[in-house]
Amino acid sequence: MSVTSTDQVQDPAATSEQDAAAEATMAEAFAEEDLSIPEDVPSADDPSSRANPRDLESAGFSLDEFAALLSKYDYNFKPGDIVNGTVFALESKGAMIDIGAKTAAFMPMQEVSINRVEGLGDVLQPGEVREFFIMSEENEDGQLALSIRRIEYQRAWERVRQLQKEDATIYSEVFATNRGGALVRVEGLRGFIPGSHISTRKPKEELVADFLPLKFLEVDEERNRLVLSHRRALVERKMNRLEVGEVVIGTVRGIKPYGAFIDIGGVSGLLHISEISHEHIETPHSVLNVNDQMKVMIIDLDAERGRISLSTKALEPEPGDMLTDPQKVFDKAEEMAARYKQMLLEQAEEGEEAYGMMG
Repeated sequence: MSVTSTDQVQDPAATSEQDAAAEATMAEAFAEEDLSIPEDVPSADDPSSRANPRDLESAGFSLDEFAALLSKYDYNFKPGDIVNGTVFALESKGAMIDIGAKTAAFMPMQEVSINRVEGLGDVLQPGEVREFFIMSEENEDGQLALSIRRIEYQRAWERVRQLQKEDATIYSEVFATNRGGALVRVEGLRGFIPGSHISTRKPKEELVADFLPLKFLEVDEERNRLVLSHRRALVERKMNRLEVGEVVIGTVRGIKPYGAFIDIGGVSGLLHISEISHEHIETPHSVLNVNDQMKVMIIDLDAERGRISLSTKALEPEPGDMLTDPQKVFDKAEEMAARYKQMLLEQAEEGEEAYGMMG
């Protein structure tokens, strides 16, 4: 016979009473709490509840400003660009430069300057910020090659073109000579002075380390030609103190079939064969000798071409005196020059009168 313990068997009626009491307690708790939806919360179908991806006012800048900011940091480097960079390492073969690319850029030693330098430290310092020229596309390691020399080269040509436009006189040191002339540097560029445009009594080889006044003859970046004239610079300086009709003393420095070159105070003037005498002359050698001293009159000054034209014919008291009595020409030179100037003045006045009558 089995026996049922009162501790293990529950009364069904008692259980139902307990569940009912628990439910009543929970209902009272929910009744006390306000579970209604606030009025200021938009419903799911309200368009204002959706985020506006184009509304960036809360970010502090507009959409255009945001696009510009992205563009600013969208690095797209290409050859020919000039960019700012920071030097962060100097190495034996070149410098490492931070230009904001994914990999540090490299500038070879030979690209550090248009001028010859002993080492990178002569031009660059770690931490220095300056402009660099991008020479090439990225290599297989994603590295760009940079140059300072290319920037200096471009700006040097711009500078010499401006100097030529201004017809400026510059001073430059001769660093070498060759069969054709002398070599100088202008704004870091290599320039050439043809032998025919060197006007000095010094042997050409002794000009090295001398500073010469120079004028520009040719500036051609495409052909890399920079040609200068020492003679033009001297002639211009001398021309500022000379005038047509003036008598000067010169020395014969060279004789050619077409005339003689006369040194007048450091510059050379041409005494053409047709200006030696009123009489016909077969060759200048029949009248003149190298190193002869003589009086000549200036009949033309061409500053643009650096030429001074001379005459002894205008100083002859009588036609042919340069052939028969050159001393007479020497003695009467100033008197004949005064007559020549008076003749020029009368011709100018006649020209003005004729022009006035035409008007």
